[in-house]
Amino acid sequence: MSWDTFTRQFKDYLKLERSLAENTIEAYLRDIAKLRQFLEFDEEEIGPTKVTQSHLTGFIGFINALGMSRYSQARIVSGIKAFYKFLLYEELVIKDPSALLETPKLGRKLPDTLDLPEIESLFAGIDLSTPQGTRNRAMLETLYSSGLRVSELISLKISHLHEDIGFVRVLGKGSKERLVPIGREALKHIKLYREHVRVHVKIKPGFEDHLFLNKRGTGLSRVMVFMIIKDLAILTNLKKNVSPHTFRHSFATHLIEGGADLRAVQEMLGHESITTTEIYTHLDRDYLKQVITEYHPRS
Repeated sequence: MSWDTFTRQFKDYLKLERSLAENTIEAYLRDIAKLRQFLEFDEEEIGPTKVTQSHLTGFIGFINALGMSRYSQARIVSGIKAFYKFLLYEELVIKDPSALLETPKLGRKLPDTLDLPEIESLFAGIDLSTPQGTRNRAMLETLYSSGLRVSELISLKISHLHEDIGFVRVLGKGSKERLVPIGREALKHIKLYREHVRVHVKIKPGFEDHLFLNKRGTGLSRVMVFMIIKDLAILTNLKKNVSPHTFRHSFATHLIEGGADLRAVQEMLGHESITTTEIYTHLDRDYLKQVITEYHPRS
């Protein structure tokens, strides 16, 4: 069978059996396409079942020589491994050539965070006398209160708000749902937005249940939320590089520094693996070092 046939089957498998998001599936398919292109550059008419570890090692060496970052290389290796695991699972190959393929070692980058005074300064900089300001305050309070991804924020539905119990139902990566607590301040500003701003918006068909809307009555884009936060950082003279994800990082960091259970934070963030959440436990090392320096008798 050809590359086209295999990749179509792989796409169906990722979508139907693994329930991955469309963006993730497309990324995997692009990785496989890069491998195929490399083999064609080498003038080798070779199908997926004939690929060897030597071919794959040569491909990784090629993208490394191009100057591709370690993160991009690691993602491509991950896509190739997923592809051959699928072929092995379907018994289309008898040996996985990617089994011993090494992933480039990645350093663990600590996320940027905001402390509480910085977050409060950003919130205070929002002009609540305007409809957009009222909406933006409700959005940012929600981001910080519940640690949502920006994609989860812009797709949030009114029917998913459970104000009586203080929870919101979130549709996360891979169409997986989770219940996340939402704080009183966020609920207060959502109520103000709905009662004083949203009721005056002419809503386009299909967006009646979307919580946050633009002035044309449709959903917000990720870029728009990003620009709202960037403009607010400039307005309040915040020197840090902030994005919607900064609020998510700050949410997790403040919980863990306050003593929250790591498993509980993992559940709220919607992380598949606890190791993803554990990155936040490294953020208060400076504080711990300061405690040792000040209070340990032998320091």
